[in-house]
Amino acid sequence: MNYKDIDVNITEDHNVLKESVRKFANEILRPAAIELDALTPEQVVEKDSIFHDCMRKMYELDYHTVMMPEAVGGSGLDPLSQHIFFEEVGYASAGFAVAIAVASFGPLFATISGRSELIDKVVTPFVECKDASNFSCWAITEPNHGSDNLAVGTDHFRSPDVVQQVRATKKGSEWFLNGQKSAWVSCAPVATNAVVFTNIDPALGMSGGGICLVDLTQPGVSKGTPLDKIGQRELPQGELFFDNAVCPEDMMIFDQQSYEIMTGATLAHANALMGAIFTGVARSAYDLALQHCTERTQGGKLLSQHQLVQKKLFDMFRKVEAARSLSRAAVNFHLTSEVPDKKYSIASKVTCTSIAFEVASEAVQLFGGYGLTKEYPIEKIFRDARAGMIEDGSNDTLSIIAANQIIQEAS
Repeated sequence: MNYKDIDVNITEDHNVLKESVRKFANEILRPAAIELDALTPEQVVEKDSIFHDCMRKMYELDYHTVMMPEAVGGSGLDPLSQHIFFEEVGYASAGFAVAIAVASFGPLFATISGRSELIDKVVTPFVECKDASNFSCWAITEPNHGSDNLAVGTDHFRSPDVVQQVRATKKGSEWFLNGQKSAWVSCAPVATNAVVFTNIDPALGMSGGGICLVDLTQPGVSKGTPLDKIGQRELPQGELFFDNAVCPEDMMIFDQQSYEIMTGATLAHANALMGAIFTGVARSAYDLALQHCTERTQGGKLLSQHQLVQKKLFDMFRKVEAARSLSRAAVNFHLTSEVPDKKYSIASKVTCTSIAFEVASEAVQLFGGYGLTKEYPIEKIFRDARAGMIEDGSNDTLSIIAANQIIQEAS
């Protein structure tokens, strides 16, 4: 459904973008996501699967460049436009929203580096790609290190007793990577390259890391079986194994000197986008519940005519509006500030994913028995929303990371 946008900064261009992305997402991505939800993880990643077809369609529309600045050939969307884009795609499919975001991670880091040779080598081929054959993923999570890989500013992040499993060793003009990234790497089963967060100096703990761009098609890389999971099943996730995988010297984009700062900035960026995506998820659940309550008769009258239902619908409405307000502010701040402040992005991610789950859970309740069946999409949205409170950093751990920052700033 349409919603009244009370943001005074909305222009006609924003509305045009909103309508075009909404139309594509609802007509193409949502039906595909529902179909993919019923498949096995192996079927999702098959070369001729609907997943790949949808990704190609998004590349043809330049959706893969929405986070890239115009100076390097990207779409050059302003912060509000980026929020609108990810909210609308998230409305139709949280999984596809995450997939198109991580697809550009490699080129995005190359752009941030400011090195012209990397932009020519990495960014230009990506923005010119129209067939989804150039695809990144964000390889940070590990079997023994999940959300703690993001815990910048905490004591254990700098402790030599806590070190990433994937290590990079310099030999001549090349880096060699060894170790494993866990099954939660989004799009790892289909990606052609990965932004790998690896350890360089174990004496510095997790802070002694580096961020490099690794070719996943080389012999030194293998992939695990795609993960079979509760929600966002249209988003392939899986393990990556490195056995002396080669990373050229120029592809070590950030070393241990800037690793902690860049990890914090990455967290701020990713969490801000998650807030936008799950605002869309929350709105999707609310819209389905509202429609159902205006059509379903119970106790001799429409559900929407019962006062308790009316109260529930209003609570859902206000939560969606609160999520949009906070997540837009976080996206805007992150994309316009020289130094991102991760506590605001974390607040957005934790709030919006929690709201998405609360609204989806209430929607299932309003659907009654129907909400438990696969005949209606609300049960899938409920499962997708539940996954959101763990992915991109568990909400509990993220809250502690933000609290650490708040306390340090107050000291």
